[in-house]
Amino acid sequence: MTAELFYEVLLGELNARDGDPVEGFQLLLDSARRTREPALFQRAVDVAVRARSPEAALVAVRAWKQAIPDAREPRRLELQILILLGRLTETVDPLRADLAATPVPERPAALASAVRAYSRASNKQAAAQAFEQGLSDELKAGAPSAGLAWAAVGRLRLNAADTAGALAAAQQGNAADPKADAPAVLALELMDPSRPDAEALVRRYLSQEDALPEARVAYARALALGQRYDEATAQMETLTRSRPDLPDPWLLLGSLQAQVHQDAAAQTSLQRYLDLATGQSDADERARGIAQAYLQLAQLAERRKDFAAAEQYLSRVEGDEDMASAQLRRAMLLAKQGKVAEARQIVRSMPARTDADRRQQLQAEAQVLREAKMNQAVYDLLAAASAQAPNDADLLYDLAMAAEKLNRVDETERLLRRVIALKPDNANAYNALGYSLADRSIRLPEARQLIRKAVELSPNDPFIADSLGWVEFRLGNMAEAQRILEGAYKTRPDPEIGAHLGEVLWAQGQHDRALSIWREASMADAENETLQATLRRLRVKL
Repeated sequence: MTAELFYEVLLGELNARDGDPVEGFQLLLDSARRTREPALFQRAVDVAVRARSPEAALVAVRAWKQAIPDAREPRRLELQILILLGRLTETVDPLRADLAATPVPERPAALASAVRAYSRASNKQAAAQAFEQGLSDELKAGAPSAGLAWAAVGRLRLNAADTAGALAAAQQGNAADPKADAPAVLALELMDPSRPDAEALVRRYLSQEDALPEARVAYARALALGQRYDEATAQMETLTRSRPDLPDPWLLLGSLQAQVHQDAAAQTSLQRYLDLATGQSDADERARGIAQAYLQLAQLAERRKDFAAAEQYLSRVEGDEDMASAQLRRAMLLAKQGKVAEARQIVRSMPARTDADRRQQLQAEAQVLREAKMNQAVYDLLAAASAQAPNDADLLYDLAMAAEKLNRVDETERLLRRVIALKPDNANAYNALGYSLADRSIRLPEARQLIRKAVELSPNDPFIADSLGWVEFRLGNMAEAQRILEGAYKTRPDPEIGAHLGEVLWAQGQHDRALSIWREASMADAENETLQATLRRLRVKL
């Protein structure tokens, strides 16, 4: 560095820091042009950015490109600045040039960075179009990164609210490279009953032996969210057979098995997860999963009335996020043992800093009282809370269910109709009102209409399907009732659904099959109120 250059750089820095960033920028840029030094070009860009002058930053970046044509950093910066300025059509050539100069192994990172940059553009549709034009070479058939590139295009189309275009891009990416995981991951995010092609793409990808385990786990989670528990379980069973060394699939499998009351299998799966997770070097990173496994195991122990084992599992739960869940489960344990006052004290002693915390605390205390069969106390607690928030639809729904337990039929209906008025898309409110009418065999056509509305709003809910099957039974449509209830019970072998299915079978003279269903339901939950009421009414002993 000559004395003259040193003086120019020093003067540029002093101006940039002490109030004249324009002069400082110009001096630094002149120095960079004369020396072709990347650090000085970068410094000029930084000064322009700090001075909130993207146009000046663009001048510096383009000077840098001209001085050092092979440098990648100025191309990347030019792209970002042009996007910031909204000059999206000018980004096509820099993007194309940058990707062409990027080695194939580095393309995934480069494309991910570009997607993030374009996602921030104010004109989402123009950004998606410019991005696709810039990727024209990458999207050609036979291009090494075609599958990944199409998935990137799909992400920006999705960012522009073009769901159909995003799915089309995922399909083109899968066709270009069936082994590429990016199109399948995008299709996973697009899965919806209205878009069956998205799931078909995911299943095609997963049919390959080398499909990403993470993709199969994500697919199983999506199935579980849609209450397709059997299919989700099958996916995790496939994965745990092929990769028994992976911990996470065992945790999800155990959770799914517990959900459908396959308790012995769930116990084995969750213990297998703990054996793998606690024995690995990243055990600290898995702390949340380990806590979830202990919580699930505590629930299984609680179901078999081994309260000592449940408490032992809960004592192993660590971490602030999961300690609250452990305390709630501990309160339920006490309630089931008749120690209601202690259980309520645990709930009330939990910190409630936010409205969400206070709502959780209220719901937990109500559940403690339900466990103790203190239905009047549940009603009083919820009524007091509802009086403070009269337009809270969720609270009104809970209060309606409490009123129903007290056989306050008119109040239950009034509250549920209020919920529907506040939240016309609340499937549970339509279902609860329809079921309430059907269970008492009154206004059955209206009950069926209400439940069909619930099915329309939540078509994959097995409990709503159970209600529809029950109203068909009350209407005398035995074959239709059996068909609906068998489908619901297959999806979710819950004791309440089993109680209804058994009664429909019993009414048709299929006594052996009814008894088999009831025994199965009793093994899952022998104290289920609907099951016990059904057996008493029909004078059946298992």
